Amino acid sequence: MSARAKKPAAGTKPQKNISLALQGGGSHGAFTWGVLDRLLEDEEIVIEAISGTSAGAMNAAVVASGLARGTAAKSGHKMAREDLEAFWQKVSDAARFSPLQRSPIDILFGNWSLENSLSYMWLNMSAKVFSPYDLNPVGDNPLAAILGEIVDFEALNQSPAKLFITATNVETGQGRVFHTPDISVDVLLASACLPTIYKAIEIDGVPYWDGGYSGNPSLGPLVRDCGAEDTVLVQINPVKRPGIPKSSHEIASRLNEISFNSSLVKELRMISILRHDLPDHACEARKWGAMRMHCIASDAMLDLDHSSKMNAQWSFMTMLRDKGREAASGFLKKHRRDIGVRPTLDLDWFAPDYDYGRG
Repeated sequence: MSARAKKPAAGTKPQKNISLALQGGGSHGAFTWGVLDRLLEDEEIVIEAISGTSAGAMNAAVVASGLARGTAAKSGHKMAREDLEAFWQKVSDAARFSPLQRSPIDILFGNWSLENSLSYMWLNMSAKVFSPYDLNPVGDNPLAAILGEIVDFEALNQSPAKLFITATNVETGQGRVFHTPDISVDVLLASACLPTIYKAIEIDGVPYWDGGYSGNPSLGPLVRDCGAEDTVLVQINPVKRPGIPKSSHEIASRLNEISFNSSLVKELRMISILRHDLPDHACEARKWGAMRMHCIASDAMLDLDHSSKMNAQWSFMTMLRDKGREAASGFLKKHRRDIGVRPTLDLDWFAPDYDYGRG
């Protein structure tokens, strides 16, 4: 199935061409699974491109592979949905016997946090003393086998949906965006490489860490290299969290959110400014300013802390999936007609100090 919108047949609804921007956030990426599951159900939605980081990169790769593997017997959309469920199920299965489990008191009170888990406390403390080069010198990562089983990389690199994956160059601190036809298992592992847990992933002799430090996700490729002028951001790291964090746990969670949102906020601020003040000669600036941004998010993510990003319990993942489906359904119900017409994300919120009247 072509990623570009086709002229609809008589009596059918017009298709809506979009790009997707998928944030990373460990197990919280199961929320994005739910969003994608709902969007892939919708016959009007055509996914032209996906930019993903960390868990968002995993979701993006699984979807692009599934779309490319569509057959006469089974549509690419259906295959992508089945592959997403299989991926998250295998991630949960791989962690079934992990010591990182919720404490009895958290289970009793229905908390998804791992903050009270003795194993999680040990992991936090050991990360201050030992590195993954001490504790995991071989560099084992169960995601490698799961990705190799679920994702057809040959098909993915020929997928009708363009794929852009961000990782952070350890030596320069700059983000690098890998794209089809050069996506591999190592590229995905690099995008999700948390430096306190895994050794840096080397690609062509260059070491990479998690892409969330430099682009979570990167919007630039969706502006420069894609025809769709509507980008739907699937947000799993809250940008705004009311109240002042006071406990050490709350402060750590908020710092995690801020650091993994900083690059995205800068890009959204730039789009906001360029929409109001575009130089006549700046062709690329006009592309940025013309991008219609939308966002699918949920207040349910405000109830989760950063430790729950390591909770791989199946009931937690399916809860997040259901929240993602619910958020996507709400977005489509409210904003379906806005796609292709107007942005629905308030970009000016990201640049409150800019004087829009001067242009």
